[in-house]
Amino acid sequence: MAQFTNQAQLSYNNIVTVSNVAVGEIQDVLSISKTAVKDVYKANDTITYVINIINSGNTELNNLTLTDSLGEYTFGETKLTPLTYVDNTLRYFKNNILQAQPTVTAGDTLVISGFSVPAGGAVTFVYETRINQFAPLESESQITNTALLTGNLTSVTTTSTVKASSEPDLSITKSVSPIPVMENGTVTYTFVIMNYGNTPVTQGAVITDVFNPVLSNITASYNDTSWVQGTDFTYDSTAGIFITLPNKVTVPEAEYFQDTETGIVTVTPGTSTLVITGTI
Repeated sequence: MAQFTNQAQLSYNNIVTVSNVAVGEIQDVLSISKTAVKDVYKANDTITYVINIINSGNTELNNLTLTDSLGEYTFGETKLTPLTYVDNTLRYFKNNILQAQPTVTAGDTLVISGFSVPAGGAVTFVYETRINQFAPLESESQITNTALLTGNLTSVTTTSTVKASSEPDLSITKSVSPIPVMENGTVTYTFVIMNYGNTPVTQGAVITDVFNPVLSNITASYNDTSWVQGTDFTYDSTAGIFITLPNKVTVPEAEYFQDTETGIVTVTPGTSTLVITGTI
């Protein structure tokens, strides 16, 4: 909504008097808003956006174009786009009624063209994007996405910002050796815990396993440091249940590197290793 001001001047017998300043507002016929369904992201996430366009005028507005920047940002001397439109996810609603899909062109930007907004009505676009290899992932990073609506001598914009998730992003793999193992032989299980997030794990993580067949005479180490049963973990040698004790599983945060030439972000996960050996 734009403001305008006006002030009058009165002259009489070489005396000049000015009026107060009158302030008015011009109501925009078209208004636009954009919302991300979630406000944080991590690597390979999808983000759904909702754009609402309202026509407060008494005439239908036709042949409009919506251009979404997909979070474009400047990196050195180039521009990078951290979001990728997911094909065929666009939904177009006019006054809450689903419509046939308008023309969609996706690349470094998403362009939706050739649609209309009814008089006194509204249009809603819902579509999905995916975090790609150009998205910043460090703590306090963010993606600001701008949508520009043009047509009918109108140009209005809106933005939506999502922040990089500030929490661990964990995975765990388990391997066994040797294969095969002799009956009554010694077997070693190796657990690799990887953290792809930008925040280290310092507490709250617990590893639980039920060994079948049950192991006896077990030993355990974490990141090459020997663990003590009852201090670092518990083990039920009858049921084969292994549980780490609180705050014993720690994993460093990931490291991120953005290539200065390509802008591609690579992730090296923080890693910790648990090794358990016992007799079958």
